[in-house]
Amino acid sequence: MTAPRRERTRRDHAAVPLRPWSALALTVAAVAGAMAFLWPLLVTPDAVLADGTQAPLVLAGVLLAVVAVVLVSLTEGGMDVKAVAVLGICTAAGSVLRPLSAGTAGVELVFVLIVLGGRVLGPGFGFALGSTTILTSALLTGGVGPWMPFQMIGASWVGLLAGLLPPVRGRAEVLVLAVYGAIAALMFGLAMNLSFWPFQLGPGTGLSFVPGAPVGENLHRFVTFSLATSAGWDVGRAVTTSVGILLVGPAVLRALRRTAARAAFGPPPPGTTTRRDTPTAG
Repeated sequence: MTAPRRERTRRDHAAVPLRPWSALALTVAAVAGAMAFLWPLLVTPDAVLADGTQAPLVLAGVLLAVVAVVLVSLTEGGMDVKAVAVLGICTAAGSVLRPLSAGTAGVELVFVLIVLGGRVLGPGFGFALGSTTILTSALLTGGVGPWMPFQMIGASWVGLLAGLLPPVRGRAEVLVLAVYGAIAALMFGLAMNLSFWPFQLGPGTGLSFVPGAPVGENLHRFVTFSLATSAGWDVGRAVTTSVGILLVGPAVLRALRRTAARAAFGPPPPGTTTRRDTPTAG
């Protein structure tokens, strides 16, 4: 009797279970976001160079994807009001953390919470938490602009992938999350550079985007541009995220897991019994 109970305590409680339709919605959102970032490397010579006006369309797509995940989860019975409440609390906490650091010298605290939340509460929750945190903090601080939709989808990827990491526990888990947080922070910085690099420089420089150039050439120009402009900030963000996870990760993981266990998100699996339903002896 004790072994199954002990096994249940080792499992995280996904606040947004990835059922078929919600998994499809996440996949579509991830692919659409990837295309929004990678189009400069795929554009043809005769294509018209886009400008910042495509950002609202990306924002609309990200918001629709998040809403779709929530609605699909609700219709499938996978996300209850307790999960929505936890999402709101985590979003509020992340929205406070972000202005406190504000990316100064690469210091960025918000990814610590997004990584830990996605890890404990699942990839669907991590995806939603990334987008809602960036959106809410931008609205609170007036940081709304063409860069915001790209930040939202980038942060969503960070939370989504955190929920898909290998199932380890203890010190190994914190180390895995710290390494992942550093890599994710670096990749986030590169993705943000890629979102504005085609419009940042005029034509004719050695770092400029060249429509229709071979992928290798544009990729070389982009990497050189990133090293010359934001490498220090990206490394600072990676170090901050990794150190933050090492310092507060164990405590936050325990708190989130206790919250998830008490909330018991969603209906119980078919065939399970509650303490009230368990027959008593005699």
